[in-house]
Amino acid sequence: MTHDTRLALADDWLAAQRAAMETCLETLVNIDSNSYDKAGTDAVADAIAGWCEADGIAFERTPRENAGDILEARLPAATDGAGGHVLLMGHRDTVFPRGTVAERGYTRQGDLAYGPGVADMKAGLVLNLFVLRALKRAGGLPFAVHALFTADEEIGSLDGTAFIRAAAEGARAVFNAEPGRISGNVVTARKGGAAFRLEVSGRAAHSGVSHQDGASAIEALARKIVKLHALTDYASGVTTNVGVIEGGVSRNTVAPAASAQLDTRFVDNAQREALFQAIAAIVAEEEVPGTRATLTQTSGFLPLEPEMSAALFARYQVQAARLGFAVEGEFTGGCSDAGTTASLGVPTLCGTGPVGAKMHTDEEYCRLETCVPRAQAVAATILDLAAEVER
Repeated sequence: MTHDTRLALADDWLAAQRAAMETCLETLVNIDSNSYDKAGTDAVADAIAGWCEADGIAFERTPRENAGDILEARLPAATDGAGGHVLLMGHRDTVFPRGTVAERGYTRQGDLAYGPGVADMKAGLVLNLFVLRALKRAGGLPFAVHALFTADEEIGSLDGTAFIRAAAEGARAVFNAEPGRISGNVVTARKGGAAFRLEVSGRAAHSGVSHQDGASAIEALARKIVKLHALTDYASGVTTNVGVIEGGVSRNTVAPAASAQLDTRFVDNAQREALFQAIAAIVAEEEVPGTRATLTQTSGFLPLEPEMSAALFARYQVQAARLGFAVEGEFTGGCSDAGTTASLGVPTLCGTGPVGAKMHTDEEYCRLETCVPRAQAVAATILDLAAEVER
């Protein structure tokens, strides 16, 4: 089958799928699936697995005891020897607690669909599923296409990262279906980020009777916070933020313990290494005699650096123009799993899902009219990669 024939088959089939895509989207949105809700994220996996099975798409489900199961669907290569599969990625979890669907489930107003996680990223899950279905109908490709559906991205992919790394090993390209920007653009660069918990121990004492016998963990923490915030450099894109602090026993007790939660953001991996070293040095310093601090990293995303998306984006942009919509690449300070695959050296494009906005809020929405063309653009870009292999 020629490239043009495959392309026409994928384009034409997807062009007729808007209603079907919306039906799937409504089903997924109406399942509560907070990151800590294993039953909910597994119910989303059940739905996706059911659709794959109905369409003859093979999948593997890896049970997880303390997190949502890992689901990976696969289209095999038509021939041996090409290697280098393409990976589609998406996360099933949302930030919204169980019970949100009962309060405000899926609704639609004109072209806009509303509901918890409708854009971030239930719509992206649907897009990836339909890209797989379209490629299956377009005929065998010289390489395999996999779709990975994880369940804990909103809390840092603590369980999912190992599976993402394994799924991306040997891949020729990754498309991460986070929501397209409100501008209609895709994401070609993202900051990395890491979260830390800082705990300081001191020595309690009565603040009036024996103040001198105490060692204030709160004072030590406060001094460290000032130094941590001083690491922020807007010009280079590095930011640090202590967003939560706790500590102390009472007003008239020298605090024996205090803790803080630190968020960090950085543009590239070199900044990450330098920032982590600077934070470690601040934590190690004894700010107040008799106090001691420890640091624990609680989550982390690597950055998506622009050079890792440039060639793949150029292909995508050509296909988008052919389909009739203009798209540019965009940088965002938010993190995603795209940084993990990009940092492995795999060309990665993010924000390839349908266009959405107001993520993580009650007003989150998805523009339904973008579902089909953006699915067509991803499928066409994969077919373009296939045509290059076959030449």
